[in-house]
Amino acid sequence: MDKINIKRLAEELNLSTSTISRALQDSYQIGAETKQRVLDLAKKLNYVPNPHASSLGSRKSHMIAVVIPEVFDSYFAQAINGIESVTQEKGYHVLIYMTHEQFAKEQAILNTFHSGRVDGVILSVSAETKDMTHIQTLHEQQVPVVLFDRVGEALATSKVTTDNREGGYAATKHLLERGCRNIAFLSISRDLSIGRWRLEGHHKALRDYDLPINEHYIIDCTESDEVNGKLIKAFLRKHPEVDGLIATVEKLTISAYQACSELHLRIPEEVKVISFSNSRSAPWLNPSLTTITQPAFEMGKAAATMLCKALKHKNPASVVESVILPSQLIVRQSTGVAI
Repeated sequence: MDKINIKRLAEELNLSTSTISRALQDSYQIGAETKQRVLDLAKKLNYVPNPHASSLGSRKSHMIAVVIPEVFDSYFAQAINGIESVTQEKGYHVLIYMTHEQFAKEQAILNTFHSGRVDGVILSVSAETKDMTHIQTLHEQQVPVVLFDRVGEALATSKVTTDNREGGYAATKHLLERGCRNIAFLSISRDLSIGRWRLEGHHKALRDYDLPINEHYIIDCTESDEVNGKLIKAFLRKHPEVDGLIATVEKLTISAYQACSELHLRIPEEVKVISFSNSRSAPWLNPSLTTITQPAFEMGKAAATMLCKALKHKNPASVVESVILPSQLIVRQSTGVAI
């Protein structure tokens, strides 16, 4: 059976392929009678549009790229669900790319988008990303980029974040109110916006409680769970006075629990632990984990809404918005009871 495509429809109706394409897209440039002829034949021949081929005339792919560091973190899984709740309704297909926290991979992925493979990009930058030139270049080529969670502050793009300074402050304040006085800060990267802002909030809480800022209590972690476990374990051995741990990203929680277990440090009696986490397993850890929980689904939904709005604009990259959503402190057993 011959493949039914736009060219075949054009031959059958003695029309140009561009007319067929516009008619199928319900363009105002095509009269109602011609549109109906095209639609009737398309239905009769069981024509199924090819999204890639039909995009050639309009230079639209109807594809949106979502570029994230990983899917281990349940935050990103929930954010993707929020993104798809919007994009599917708007008729866009979502392509998921992972950088595995590597700048080179992030750069290579974004460079492939210059050819028009996708109409827009929703991005959370990698832990290694310091130079944002590749993001700015793509945006300047009228491929709109919306940054979420991990953002570049200087970039003139739309952004969706939480108040990370307030989150860092709330985590520290909670530990201080639970009696901690020597709090270690587990950082995935000081270059990431979320790392810097959460650390700023942490320092502000210490100052508000008239406590010194000890740079030795900041642990620069890596992407390796095994390495992180060893780093935290060595740190706790060296600093037995530490009575609180703040994990700035979800993946550091297991490393912290593992280190405490191997050193026979009881949580929360000897060391209290709080994490920025959206994990559904947080209530079921032993002990259950106190968290700063972000509205991941809502953040993904907001990012997708921003992008779809920009894609309707004649100059998509000129549509720049910023949204900051609140996080929530959820108290569980890992930080003990109030004193």
